[in-house]
Amino acid sequence: MMRRDDPVWLITGCSTGFGRELAKLVLARGWRAAVTARDASKVTDIAEAHQDRAMVLPLDVTKPAQIDEAVSAVKRKFGRIDVLVNNAGYGYLAAIEEGEDEAVRAMFETNVFGLINMTKAVLPIMREQRSGLIVNVSSIGGITSFGATGYYHGTKYAVEGISESLAIEVKPLGIDVLIVEPGPFRTNWAGPSIKASATHIDAYDATAGERRRQTAARSGSQAGDPVRGAQAIIDAALSDNPPLRLLLGEAALKLARQKLDAMRRDFDAWESTTIGADFPRGEG
Repeated sequence: MMRRDDPVWLITGCSTGFGRELAKLVLARGWRAAVTARDASKVTDIAEAHQDRAMVLPLDVTKPAQIDEAVSAVKRKFGRIDVLVNNAGYGYLAAIEEGEDEAVRAMFETNVFGLINMTKAVLPIMREQRSGLIVNVSSIGGITSFGATGYYHGTKYAVEGISESLAIEVKPLGIDVLIVEPGPFRTNWAGPSIKASATHIDAYDATAGERRRQTAARSGSQAGDPVRGAQAIIDAALSDNPPLRLLLGEAALKLARQKLDAMRRDFDAWESTTIGADFPRGEG
């Protein structure tokens, strides 16, 4: 569980979106925060009015040495880390066949292995404290999938599975895990932050190609408010029993329920075939 009395937050990816708004809200509450970004100059403004409670650090989560330096610096300055927010990440648009191997692997390095390495660096501190909260920012794209974002979904499905196992392992140690699953939010995800394959195969124009166009068209007009989303994360963190999953936005809730319904339909329709794959009772 998160310490309520002056907790220390370490947030990755604070230059834009959820990371930026969350850092601002955490500091506005009078809490302490390590505000990080690959380019630290982009987040200095967040800390300006909170010099005694904020520290700004350069942090590229794909660089293990920077991770170790950042975590050590936070421990030296504040003596503890109560909340780790693994927020750094980005999207990539491509049909599966259009995917460029180097770009796909780079996204996995940030979205998955960066999150893993941050978590492994902070866990010894939280285990010693016997308290803490790890917030892993996933996506509704960690629950359900669309054309053109299959590789991004792969990173977020990985985050979901890793987070579920982590939650089981650390719960007895006084540490909670919160998976955050935003729907479409008015962040830079679909705009300046997103990457895309230069390859376009005509056969996928009506599926992945159409999704690429829709993603660009919707950027800046999404229903989700990053400030309200960040406040929802704080509300969940302050709960006596934080949920394992926190959906953000009405669209995310609708899509998640649709996925559950679709899964149940398949499970029920193929129940006899599924059960028939076992040895007959009494023969196994």
